[in-house]
Amino acid sequence: MSSEFSDATLVLIGHGSTLNAESADPTYLHADTLRQRGLFAEVLTGFWKEHPTVAGVLRGAFTRRVFIVPLFISDGYFTEQVIPRELGFCRNGQTDFARIQERNGQLLHYCGPVGTHSSMTEVILARARQVMERFPGAPGATPPSTHETALFVAGHGTSNNENSRKAIEQQVERIAARGLYAETHSVFMEESPKIGDCYSMAKVPNLVMVPFFISDGLHSYEDIPVMLGEPEPEVQARLKAGLPTFPSPVDRQNRRVWYSQGIGTEPLLADVILERVRESAAAAVSAAV
Repeated sequence: MSSEFSDATLVLIGHGSTLNAESADPTYLHADTLRQRGLFAEVLTGFWKEHPTVAGVLRGAFTRRVFIVPLFISDGYFTEQVIPRELGFCRNGQTDFARIQERNGQLLHYCGPVGTHSSMTEVILARARQVMERFPGAPGATPPSTHETALFVAGHGTSNNENSRKAIEQQVERIAARGLYAETHSVFMEESPKIGDCYSMAKVPNLVMVPFFISDGLHSYEDIPVMLGEPEPEVQARLKAGLPTFPSPVDRQNRRVWYSQGIGTEPLLADVILERVRESAAAAVSAAV
Protein backbone atom coordinates (compact mmCIF):
# COMPACT_ATOMS: atom_id res chain seq x y z
CA MET A 1 0.00 0.00 0.00
CA SER A 2 2.79 2.43 0.86
CA SER A 3 4.32 2.21 -2.61
CA GLU A 4 0.96 2.16 -4.39
CA PHE A 5 0.18 5.80 -3.56
CA SER A 6 3.62 7.17 -2.73
CA ASP A 7 3.45 9.21 -5.95
CA ALA A 8 0.03 10.67 -5.08
CA THR A 9 -1.56 13.47 -3.09
CA LEU A 10 -4.67 12.88 -1.01
CA VAL A 11 -7.02 15.85 -0.65
CA LEU A 12 -9.79 15.69 1.96
CA ILE A 13 -12.66 18.11 1.40
CA GLY A 14 -14.83 19.15 4.35
CA HIS A 15 -17.74 21.56 4.64
CA GLY A 16 -16.25 23.73 7.38
CA SER A 17 -18.09 26.49 9.21
CA THR A 18 -17.63 30.12 10.15
CA LEU A 19 -19.82 29.56 13.23
CA ASN A 20 -18.60 26.24 14.63
CA ALA A 21 -14.86 25.93 15.14
CA GLU A 22 -15.17 22.15 15.65
CA SER A 23 -16.73 21.58 12.24
CA ALA A 24 -13.34 21.03 10.61
CA ASP A 25 -12.04 18.68 13.32
CA PRO A 26 -12.93 15.39 11.56
CA THR A 27 -11.20 16.53 8.36
CA TYR A 28 -8.00 17.45 10.22
CA LEU A 29 -8.18 14.29 12.33
CA HIS A 30 -8.30 11.91 9.38
CA ALA A 31 -5.77 13.94 7.43
CA ASP A 32 -3.33 13.60 10.35
CA THR A 33 -4.04 9.87 10.67
CA LEU A 34 -3.41 9.18 7.00
CA ARG A 35 -0.39 11.47 6.95
CA GLN A 36 1.14 9.48 9.80
CA ARG A 37 0.61 6.23 7.92
CA GLY A 38 2.92 7.50 5.20
CA LEU A 39 0.78 6.14 2.38
CA PHE A 40 0.74 9.31 0.27
CA ALA A 41 3.39 11.78 -0.82
CA GLU A 42 1.26 14.48 0.82
CA VAL A 43 -2.15 14.90 2.45
CA LEU A 44 -4.01 18.20 2.06
CA THR A 45 -7.30 19.59 3.37
CA GLY A 46 -9.76 22.01 1.81
CA PHE A 47 -13.13 23.44 2.88
CA TRP A 48 -16.20 25.09 1.43
CA LYS A 49 -16.62 27.51 4.35
CA GLU A 50 -13.05 27.81 5.66
CA HIS A 51 -9.48 28.24 4.51
CA PRO A 52 -7.80 26.61 2.70
CA THR A 53 -10.69 26.74 0.25
CA VAL A 54 -11.81 24.04 -2.16
CA ALA A 55 -10.99 26.32 -5.07
CA GLY A 56 -7.39 26.82 -3.95
CA VAL A 57 -6.41 23.50 -2.43
CA LEU A 58 -5.11 21.94 -5.66
CA ARG A 59 -2.45 24.66 -5.89
CA GLY A 60 -0.59 22.83 -3.14
CA ALA A 61 -0.65 19.45 -4.91
CA PHE A 62 2.49 18.76 -6.94
CA THR A 63 2.31 15.01 -7.53
CA ARG A 64 1.37 13.24 -10.74
CA ARG A 65 -1.81 11.78 -9.20
CA VAL A 66 -4.26 13.56 -6.92
CA PHE A 67 -7.14 11.82 -5.13
CA ILE A 68 -9.90 14.11 -3.83
CA VAL A 69 -12.28 12.62 -1.26
CA PRO A 70 -15.31 14.61 0.01
CA LEU A 71 -16.05 14.04 3.70
CA PHE A 72 -19.78 14.29 3.17
CA ILE A 73 -22.65 11.98 4.08
CA SER A 74 -24.43 11.77 0.74
CA ASP A 75 -24.40 12.58 -2.93
CA GLY A 76 -26.16 15.86 -3.48
CA TYR A 77 -25.78 19.56 -4.12
CA PHE A 78 -22.35 19.93 -2.54
CA THR A 79 -20.73 16.75 -3.83
CA GLU A 80 -22.31 16.85 -7.30
CA GLN A 81 -22.27 20.58 -8.03
CA VAL A 82 -20.46 22.87 -5.57
CA ILE A 83 -17.23 20.92 -5.00
CA PRO A 84 -16.79 19.76 -8.63
CA ARG A 85 -17.37 23.32 -9.80
CA GLU A 86 -14.86 24.78 -7.36
CA LEU A 87 -12.30 22.13 -8.38
CA GLY A 88 -12.86 22.86 -12.07
CA PHE A 89 -14.36 19.45 -12.85
CA CYS A 90 -17.56 20.91 -14.28
CA ARG A 91 -19.28 24.18 -15.16
CA ASN A 92 -22.72 25.73 -14.74
CA GLY A 93 -24.11 23.19 -12.31
CA GLN A 94 -23.36 20.10 -14.41
CA THR A 95 -23.83 16.83 -12.57
CA ASP A 96 -22.59 14.65 -15.43
CA PHE A 97 -18.82 15.08 -15.61
CA ALA A 98 -15.70 12.94 -15.82
CA ARG A 99 -14.55 12.01 -12.32
CA ILE A 100 -11.02 11.35 -13.55
CA GLN A 101 -9.49 14.22 -15.51
CA GLU A 102 -6.01 15.07 -16.71
CA ARG A 103 -4.98 18.67 -16.19
CA ASN A 104 -1.58 20.36 -16.40
CA GLY A 105 0.25 17.05 -16.31
CA GLN A 106 -1.74 15.73 -13.32
CA LEU A 107 -4.35 12.99 -13.17
CA LEU A 108 -7.11 14.22 -10.86
CA HIS A 109 -9.46 11.70 -9.26
CA TYR A 110 -12.70 13.01 -7.78
CA CYS A 111 -13.86 10.20 -5.49
CA GLY A 112 -17.32 9.49 -4.12
CA PRO A 113 -18.35 10.81 -0.68
CA VAL A 114 -17.45 8.67 2.30
CA GLY A 115 -21.01 8.49 3.63
CA THR A 116 -22.37 6.36 0.80
CA HIS A 117 -19.63 3.74 0.89
CA SER A 118 -20.74 0.27 2.02
CA SER A 119 -17.96 0.08 4.63
CA MET A 120 -19.57 2.97 6.54
CA THR A 121 -21.69 0.22 8.06
CA GLU A 122 -18.69 -0.74 10.22
CA VAL A 123 -18.34 2.87 11.37
CA ILE A 124 -21.95 3.01 12.54
CA LEU A 125 -21.70 -0.33 14.31
CA ALA A 126 -18.48 0.73 16.03
CA ARG A 127 -20.10 3.90 17.36
CA ALA A 128 -23.10 1.99 18.72
CA ARG A 129 -20.91 -0.65 20.34
CA GLN A 130 -18.54 1.89 21.90
CA VAL A 131 -21.16 4.01 23.66
CA MET A 132 -22.91 0.99 25.18
CA GLU A 133 -19.63 -0.57 26.34
CA ARG A 134 -18.32 2.71 27.75
CA PHE A 135 -21.53 3.53 29.62
CA PRO A 136 -23.12 0.19 30.63
CA GLY A 137 -25.36 1.90 33.18
CA ALA A 138 -23.69 0.87 36.45
CA PRO A 139 -20.15 0.12 37.65
CA GLY A 140 -19.19 -3.40 36.64
CA ALA A 141 -22.34 -3.89 34.59
CA THR A 142 -22.26 -5.38 31.11
CA PRO A 143 -24.06 -3.80 28.16
CA PRO A 144 -27.42 -5.35 27.26
CA SER A 145 -27.56 -7.86 24.47
CA THR A 146 -27.91 -6.39 20.99
CA HIS A 147 -30.78 -8.85 20.53
CA GLU A 148 -32.67 -6.82 23.13
CA THR A 149 -31.63 -3.50 21.59
CA ALA A 150 -32.98 -1.36 18.76
CA LEU A 151 -30.40 0.53 16.72
CA PHE A 152 -31.47 3.90 15.29
CA VAL A 153 -29.43 5.85 12.74
CA ALA A 154 -30.33 9.54 12.89
CA GLY A 155 -29.98 11.95 10.00
CA HIS A 156 -31.04 15.43 9.02
CA GLY A 157 -33.45 14.59 6.23
CA THR A 158 -34.57 17.27 3.83
CA SER A 159 -37.04 17.58 0.98
CA ASN A 160 -34.34 19.47 -0.94
CA ASN A 161 -32.10 16.41 -1.32
CA GLU A 162 -33.60 12.92 -1.41
CA ASN A 163 -30.09 11.43 -1.43
CA SER A 164 -29.57 12.65 2.13
CA ARG A 165 -32.23 10.23 3.32
CA LYS A 166 -31.24 7.48 0.90
CA ALA A 167 -27.69 7.23 2.25
CA ILE A 168 -28.99 6.56 5.76
CA GLU A 169 -31.66 4.10 4.66
CA GLN A 170 -29.08 2.11 2.69
CA GLN A 171 -26.89 1.79 5.78
CA VAL A 172 -29.88 0.72 7.87
CA GLU A 173 -30.74 -1.97 5.29
CA ARG A 174 -27.18 -3.31 5.40
CA ILE A 175 -27.16 -3.47 9.19
CA ALA A 176 -30.63 -5.04 9.36
CA ALA A 177 -29.52 -7.76 6.91
CA ARG A 178 -26.85 -8.86 9.38
CA GLY A 179 -29.36 -9.51 12.15
CA LEU A 180 -27.09 -8.03 14.82
CA TYR A 181 -29.80 -5.98 16.52
CA ALA A 182 -33.39 -6.82 17.37
CA GLU A 183 -34.45 -3.85 15.24
CA THR A 184 -32.73 -1.31 13.01
CA HIS A 185 -34.39 1.95 11.99
CA SER A 186 -33.66 5.30 10.35
CA VAL A 187 -35.05 8.50 11.89
CA PHE A 188 -34.72 12.13 10.86
CA MET A 189 -34.76 15.67 12.15
CA GLU A 190 -36.95 17.11 9.39
CA GLU A 191 -38.68 14.11 7.84
CA SER A 192 -40.75 11.20 9.06
CA PRO A 193 -40.16 9.11 11.00
CA LYS A 194 -38.90 11.81 13.34
CA ILE A 195 -36.20 11.27 15.93
CA GLY A 196 -38.70 11.55 18.76
CA ASP A 197 -40.73 8.70 17.25
CA CYS A 198 -38.03 6.22 18.26
CA TYR A 199 -39.80 5.43 21.55
CA SER A 200 -42.98 4.28 19.85
CA MET A 201 -41.06 2.50 17.08
CA ALA A 202 -38.87 0.37 19.35
CA LYS A 203 -40.39 -2.90 20.52
CA VAL A 204 -37.48 -3.84 22.81
CA PRO A 205 -36.36 -2.27 26.12
CA ASN A 206 -33.03 -0.84 24.95
CA LEU A 207 -32.34 1.77 22.30
CA VAL A 208 -29.06 3.10 20.91
CA MET A 209 -29.00 6.06 18.54
CA VAL A 210 -26.09 6.97 16.25
CA PRO A 211 -26.15 10.42 14.59
CA PHE A 212 -25.08 10.08 10.96
CA PHE A 213 -23.25 13.41 10.81
CA ILE A 214 -19.63 14.07 9.90
CA SER A 215 -19.29 16.91 12.42
CA ASP A 216 -20.46 16.99 16.02
CA GLY A 217 -22.13 20.37 16.13
CA LEU A 218 -25.47 22.06 16.73
CA HIS A 219 -27.53 19.12 15.49
CA SER A 220 -25.78 16.33 17.37
CA TYR A 221 -24.87 18.26 20.54
CA GLU A 222 -28.10 20.23 21.01
CA ASP A 223 -31.00 19.49 18.66
CA ILE A 224 -31.10 15.69 18.82
CA PRO A 225 -30.74 15.43 22.64
CA VAL A 226 -33.72 17.80 22.96
CA MET A 227 -35.68 15.74 20.41
CA LEU A 228 -34.92 12.68 22.54
CA GLY A 229 -36.53 14.41 25.53
CA GLU A 230 -33.66 16.13 27.32
CA PRO A 231 -34.80 19.52 28.74
CA GLU A 232 -33.22 22.26 26.66
CA PRO A 233 -31.95 24.27 29.69
CA GLU A 234 -30.12 21.17 30.94
CA VAL A 235 -28.64 20.54 27.49
CA GLN A 236 -27.37 24.11 27.34
CA ALA A 237 -25.97 23.93 30.87
CA ARG A 238 -24.09 20.72 30.11
CA LEU A 239 -22.80 22.18 26.87
CA LYS A 240 -21.38 25.23 28.67
CA ALA A 241 -19.80 22.98 31.28
CA GLY A 242 -18.17 20.81 28.62
CA LEU A 243 -20.23 17.76 29.63
CA PRO A 244 -22.05 15.29 27.37
CA THR A 245 -25.40 16.82 26.48
CA PHE A 246 -27.01 13.38 26.62
CA PRO A 247 -25.69 11.43 29.64
CA SER A 248 -26.00 7.83 28.37
CA PRO A 249 -27.81 5.78 29.38
CA VAL A 250 -31.07 7.57 30.17
CA ASP A 251 -34.33 5.88 31.15
CA ARG A 252 -37.17 7.44 29.23
CA GLN A 253 -40.63 6.25 28.13
CA ASN A 254 -39.96 2.72 29.35
CA ARG A 255 -36.77 2.49 27.34
CA ARG A 256 -33.11 2.67 28.29
CA VAL A 257 -31.42 4.97 25.77
CA TRP A 258 -27.81 5.37 24.65
CA TYR A 259 -26.72 8.18 22.33
CA SER A 260 -23.34 8.07 20.59
CA GLN A 261 -21.05 10.68 19.08
CA GLY A 262 -21.40 11.49 15.39
CA ILE A 263 -19.61 9.17 13.00
CA GLY A 264 -17.18 11.80 11.70
CA THR A 265 -14.40 11.28 14.24
CA GLU A 266 -14.59 7.48 14.30
CA PRO A 267 -11.05 6.18 13.53
CA LEU A 268 -12.44 3.60 11.08
CA LEU A 269 -13.42 6.46 8.78
CA ALA A 270 -9.79 6.72 7.65
CA ASP A 271 -10.14 3.25 6.14
CA VAL A 272 -13.33 4.29 4.33
CA ILE A 273 -11.38 7.16 2.79
CA LEU A 274 -8.76 4.70 1.58
CA GLU A 275 -11.45 2.51 0.04
CA ARG A 276 -12.70 5.48 -1.97
CA VAL A 277 -9.14 6.12 -3.19
CA ARG A 278 -8.64 2.47 -4.15
CA GLU A 279 -11.92 2.45 -6.08
CA SER A 280 -10.95 5.48 -8.14
CA ALA A 281 -7.45 4.14 -8.77
CA ALA A 282 -8.94 0.86 -10.01
CA ALA A 283 -11.37 2.74 -12.25
CA ALA A 284 -8.48 4.59 -13.86
CA VAL A 285 -6.68 1.32 -14.57
CA SER A 286 -9.81 -0.23 -16.07
CA ALA A 287 -10.38 2.81 -18.30
CA ALA A 288 -6.80 2.61 -19.57
CA VAL A 289 -7.06 -1.06 -20.59
